[in-house]
Amino acid sequence: MTPQDERIERMLTRLQLTAIRDQFDSLLDEAARNDFSLRDALAFLLEAEVCRKDQRRLQMGMNIAKFPCVRTLEDFDFDAQPSIDKKQVLELATCRWVANGDALLLLGPPGVGKTHLAVALGRQAVERGYSVLFTQATHLVASLARAHAEGRIEERLSFFSKPKLLIVDELGYLPFERNAAHLFFQLVTRRYERGSVLLTSNRSVSEWGTVFDDAVVATAILDRLLHHSHVITIRGDSYRLRAKRKAGLMRPALRSDPAPEPT
Repeated sequence: MTPQDERIERMLTRLQLTAIRDQFDSLLDEAARNDFSLRDALAFLLEAEVCRKDQRRLQMGMNIAKFPCVRTLEDFDFDAQPSIDKKQVLELATCRWVANGDALLLLGPPGVGKTHLAVALGRQAVERGYSVLFTQATHLVASLARAHAEGRIEERLSFFSKPKLLIVDELGYLPFERNAAHLFFQLVTRRYERGSVLLTSNRSVSEWGTVFDDAVVATAILDRLLHHSHVITIRGDSYRLRAKRKAGLMRPALRSDPAPEPT
C-alpha cells in the first residue's frame, strides 16, 4: 500500500465511509472500466456507501424488532383468505397509519394468518425507517407485572412506549389478571396518538371485557385503540388444519346416529 493509499484509507475511516474504504480498489476499477467522469465516479462511490449503510440500518432494525420468524406480504396467500381485502393490506404496507400513530387490529380464529400479516407489516415499517418492537401479549403483561412488583414500572412503560410501532401478538388467548389489565391500559394511554399499536387477537372486541377481567378497563382501552384505527377481521379455516386435511391426517367429524328412544 502506497503512502497515498494509506492516507486515503485513514480519511475514509475518519469520515466513517467504510463501504468505500473496504471496496476502494474494486470500485475505482469498475469506475475506470465504465469510463466514468469524475462526477459520475463520485456518485458511484457514494451510492455504494449509502447502500451499505441502508443494509446495516435495515438489519439493525430487524434485530431490534425481535420478529419471531421471517414473513412477507409476498408470501401471504390472499386467495386462501378471501375475507381479507388485499387492497387494504397493501395500503397498510405503505405505513401511513404508522406515521399517523394509528392502531391496527387483526382479529380472527387461530391459524388464519394474523401473525404472518403482523410480522410482514412490521417488516415494511422497518424498511421505511420506523422503529418496531414485536412481543407476545403474555410476555408483555408478565414484563409489566414484574416491573411493577420491583418498582420499575416507569422504566418498563418507557421501554414499550419508545418504538414507533409496537406489535402485540395473541392478545386474548389467556385472560389478564385485573392488575395486569390496568398496567396494559397505562401503556395504551402512553402510546395513544403518539405511537402505533398493532394487535392480533382471537377474540372480537365485544369479548375484551372477559379478556381483561374488567369491562370498564376494556372499554377505556378500546376507546383509545379504536379512535384512530384500522380493523381487519379474518374468517376461514386454519392454514395448519387445512394442510393436515389435504395430507389426509384429519378427517371431517362423522355424524353419529341418534340413540333410539326408550320404548
